[in-house]
Amino acid sequence: MQNEKWSFKPSDLVTIPNILSYLRLILVVPFVYYFIRGLYDDPRHYITAAVCIVISGLTDCFDGLLARKLNQVTSLGKILDPLADKITLIAVAVCMVIYIPALLPLMLVLFIKDFTMLICGLVLLVKKIPLPASRWYGKVATVVFYISVTVIIFLKAVYQYENPTLILVLFCITAAVMIFALLNYSKMFLDILKENKNKE
Repeated sequence: MQNEKWSFKPSDLVTIPNILSYLRLILVVPFVYYFIRGLYDDPRHYITAAVCIVISGLTDCFDGLLARKLNQVTSLGKILDPLADKITLIAVAVCMVIYIPALLPLMLVLFIKDFTMLICGLVLLVKKIPLPASRWYGKVATVVFYISVTVIIFLKAVYQYENPTLILVLFCITAAVMIFALLNYSKMFLDILKENKNKE
């Protein structure tokens, strides 16, 4: 596994993929705002919250693809993309626990996964090893999470439908996919450390 050296240019700040990551970070604020308003004020605000999540999920799907297609893969992007993912996931998780307290155990699984990946990333930074690009299983886990949340919010906002069994099933599937991604990322992390040690 070859790891390129860190590099940064001012132009990296305004690449299309990185702008999409900025947008994903910004969308956290209106999502939380409208979700809370839907919870305590008018359920119709859930629709706006769901739109925010859909847009966020789409930017997450396309930023990596555009980075490769436009040859705009940057070291900054490799930090911004997972950072935007984690902040969005945490915000959504907190909102969902407020909405359905029984989901707390499943949300803890998501927190453990993201916290573990954060620690791994920090270890690589300390060792001055470039962070690897996101892998397909990480993207799949994120997309499944977005789909689950969007379905729950949409059914509640549009049809006033709330089925605890459906919610539990969706988040069990999400947790399983997240654990799969965590195991694969952990293996990749250990492989990178092993390779780096062999080069020393």
